[in-house]
Amino acid sequence: MLQRGKHLVGADRGFAKGGGLFAPLFAGGLNRLIDRVDRGIKEGRIEATLPDGSFRIVGGRGEGPAAIIHLKSWRAMVRLVVSGSVGWYVAWARGEWTSPDPVKIFEIFLRNAPSLGDTGRAKGPWKAVNWLAHRLRANGRKRARRNIAHHYDLGNDFYAAWLDPSMTYSSAIFHAPTQTLERAQESKIRLLLDRLDLQPGQRLLEIGCGWGALAEIAARDYGVHVTGLTLSEEQKAWADARLAKAGLSDRADIRLTDYRDVEGQFDAVASVEMVEAVGREYWPAYLQAIARALKPGGKAAIQLISIRDDLFPRYAANADFIQTYIFPGGMLVGEAEFRRIGEEAGLAWCDRIGYGAHYAQTLGIWRSRYDEAVREGRLPDGFDEAFHNLWRYYLMYCEGGFRSGGIDVAQVTLVKDGLGTDGGGHG
Repeated sequence: MLQRGKHLVGADRGFAKGGGLFAPLFAGGLNRLIDRVDRGIKEGRIEATLPDGSFRIVGGRGEGPAAIIHLKSWRAMVRLVVSGSVGWYVAWARGEWTSPDPVKIFEIFLRNAPSLGDTGRAKGPWKAVNWLAHRLRANGRKRARRNIAHHYDLGNDFYAAWLDPSMTYSSAIFHAPTQTLERAQESKIRLLLDRLDLQPGQRLLEIGCGWGALAEIAARDYGVHVTGLTLSEEQKAWADARLAKAGLSDRADIRLTDYRDVEGQFDAVASVEMVEAVGREYWPAYLQAIARALKPGGKAAIQLISIRDDLFPRYAANADFIQTYIFPGGMLVGEAEFRRIGEEAGLAWCDRIGYGAHYAQTLGIWRSRYDEAVREGRLPDGFDEAFHNLWRYYLMYCEGGFRSGGIDVAQVTLVKDGLGTDGGGHG
């Protein structure tokens, strides 16, 4: 049987993961390390059972989530201090720590990131190794296709087993607690499109079109012609079939095209959770591509995932779990820097609205649907338990980040100045 997803499980090749031979070197200082974590947790608490069987409350001085953790090996703490979130995942995957609800662990760590400092981030030579390994995956033109295939070409049958029927793989926006995921995804798309003041017959460029949900709604209900861009052959095949079935092939064109290679001008641009896959080095190229594509006075509506500006410098200096295993070459947005680059490209930043709690809810639903698909045997053959554990961890890790408030998802409108811009860039 073909083994699927093993490239994700083994994506840490070349990264420093800590533990192993280094554990004895740190053993004498591990209780001091826990003391340091204790001092850094200002909000929430962790009820910890240590490897020697003793029990300890870590934190507990301020309101916040209460998490439970069982440290089965000191190697888990060694991995955390040596290689941050990469090592912390490896420790979990090897059973060196367990928790009935890891989401709360992740929420506490990010909620207290300012006071924890570098406690949960890679250090010294291990930091340098991981930074270099991440840099080697930067999204130049050739590497970008490989990085997109790494994640999105796991197979349409894989994603269809646990996403909602619209095949929308980004944060939903819930207008009511009882709203279904599919309805909430449609709400998100319409909120984004409504920012653009679209008129029938106009041309809309979608950068990162996914499986075609936004293109279908825009062409069918807003009467515009959509040009959608993707680098995933799997996504293009699905989107083409979807639009053909809906009788919209004459109004929606899906292209295997890099955003840097877009030609012509459009009345509007939409881009949903695409920029996180671009990488910091290519933010200017991405924003300049939008500016080039827009007519003077035109609008772009984007949905982006960002990390708080005060946390961004430390985050950007380390390769984390997501960048290592899930989205090679990626980078969450630091909004202050991203906004400045956009303004330099002639794009005014308008009407930002954050929806972080909605993403936490979306991720919780995805995880429930994923677990259900595994239990019912609806996932395609070839994915083993190591992959399932990695995918669950990914969904829990992200949910904890959004619950903490340290990570947000937002919709924002970018308006091209009436003078236009040549949008010249690099990349």
